[in-house]
Amino acid sequence: MELLCELDNVRVAQAFVDYLRTIGIEGQLTAGTSNSVAIFVPSNDMQRARNEYAAFCENPNDEKYLAASWQTGTTKPLFKYQTQSLNLVPRFLKLSPLIQLVAVISVAIYGGFLLGYFDNLYALLSFKAAQPVSWFTPTVMHFSAIHLVFNLMWWLYLGERVVAQLGHKTLLIVFVMTALCSSWLQYIMVSENFGGLSGVVYGLLGFCWIYGYLRPTSGLGIGQGVVGFMLVWMVLGFADVLFVSMANWAHLAGLLSGMICAYSTSLIKKS
Repeated sequence: MELLCELDNVRVAQAFVDYLRTIGIEGQLTAGTSNSVAIFVPSNDMQRARNEYAAFCENPNDEKYLAASWQTGTTKPLFKYQTQSLNLVPRFLKLSPLIQLVAVISVAIYGGFLLGYFDNLYALLSFKAAQPVSWFTPTVMHFSAIHLVFNLMWWLYLGERVVAQLGHKTLLIVFVMTALCSSWLQYIMVSENFGGLSGVVYGLLGFCWIYGYLRPTSGLGIGQGVVGFMLVWMVLGFADVLFVSMANWAHLAGLLSGMICAYSTSLIKKS
C-alpha cells in the first residue's frame, strides 16, 4: 500500500474511500499527521487513484461521492477517527529524528545564551567561510524567544508534512541545501553575523509550495494566504521597515533553493 493523500475531514475521506471501492480500488484510512487522516491504496492502483483524487479535488461535493457508502453497503466508518491529544510531548516524540534534533539543539543553544554563554557559543557556531561545518551551525542560533518559537513552529509543521509525504531523506536533502544556500548568500551579501532557522523555513515553504503546485495530489500544497504572508514578510524585511533586523538574503536564498529542490524532486518522481 502507498500513501495517496491526507484529508482534514474524516467523513469526506470516508466517502472518497467508499467511492474508490465502487470502482475496484481498495483504499484504507489511517491516522495522518496533525488532525488529518491518510488514504492508502495498492501500488498497482496508484495512478488510477491519483486521477480519481484529482477529479475529487475539483468537485468533492459530487453526488457520486456522497452516495458511495450506500453503494458499497458500508454503514459504519472504516476508520474510527479521534482528535489527537493536545499533549505535545508524545506528538513530538513521533516526529522525524532530524526534526527533533534541530528543535532540541536550537532550544538548548538559546538556553545557553540566556545563561550567559553567548560569547562562547556564538564564537563556536557562527559562520566561517573556511570551516564547512559552520556553514550549517548558524541555523540553530536564535537571538530572541520570538525568533526561536516562530521558526520552530514552521520547522515542526512543514518538516512533518515533508516527511509524511516524501520521507526522511527528502527532508534531509532540503535541510542541507537550503541551510547551505541561505548561509552563503547572507555571508556574501552582508556579513557572517547572522543566525536562525529562517532560511531553512523559507526553503521548506518554497519546497511545499512548488511541489504541491506541480503535484496537486501530493498533500504538500500550501494555501495562498500562507505563501502571501511569508512573501510579504520577506519584502518588508528587505524594505527595512520592521522592528527587528532580519537575514533577508538568507530568506531569499532559502526560498529559491527550496523551490529548486521541489522541482528537481518532482522530476525524479516522474522518472
